[in-house]
Amino acid sequence: MANPSPQTEASTPPRHVAIIMDGNGRWAKARGLPRIAGHQRGAESVRRTVEAAGELGIDFLTLYAFSSENWKRPPAEVGDLMGLLRLYLRRELARLHQNDVRIRFIGDRDRLAKDIVDLIEEAEDTTRGNGGLTLVIALNYGAHAEILRATRALAEEVRAGRLASEDIDEDVFARQLHTTGVPDPDLVIRTSGEQRLSNFLLWQAAYAELVFMDTLWPDFTKDSLREAIHEFHRRERRYGAT
Repeated sequence: MANPSPQTEASTPPRHVAIIMDGNGRWAKARGLPRIAGHQRGAESVRRTVEAAGELGIDFLTLYAFSSENWKRPPAEVGDLMGLLRLYLRRELARLHQNDVRIRFIGDRDRLAKDIVDLIEEAEDTTRGNGGLTLVIALNYGAHAEILRATRALAEEVRAGRLASEDIDEDVFARQLHTTGVPDPDLVIRTSGEQRLSNFLLWQAAYAELVFMDTLWPDFTKDSLREAIHEFHRRERRYGAT
């Protein structure tokens, strides 16, 4: 893996990096291990990446932990993933809080077990005043559902006479999304070689740079993040202009 140049290392990092963490199952299969082993190693990559993001000066890191479509996986695997989430929150909250990390969750909580919702609320409440890296965890999240939810909320505002339809602009719409208060991602990374967004931040990633990496998520390191940022700095961001 090529190391980024000193000039790139000193460049201003992207403010918001979002990652589609893909490849846990393939990592495990290649080693003859059960899928849960891949997810366990993937959780270790989460810890490394959160630490690396803080060290590299990234302000917001969003991780796609569980999509609304992931419920279609075998129940045993879903249970394993939820168990890992519980373990991560219980083990890591104190460490994240100590490192001034603020935790936010986006996605629909209605389908989550009550104890998980309690852990989510505890993590958000405990770290609300922190001023370092903001870690956004997308859990039971899907961009289509998010956009539909925002549309319905605005339609209700118009129906109730609290909002005129002509006053709805991009800013008004964005405030109805789960990510209100979070800047749009500058860089979206997907691991494992797949090249699609998989219903992730479709509104917010309109002008993000997309970097697809062959690295499987359990093998993702600080150097992998540096490599993606190096590629980000090579891009010319025009936002639709010339």
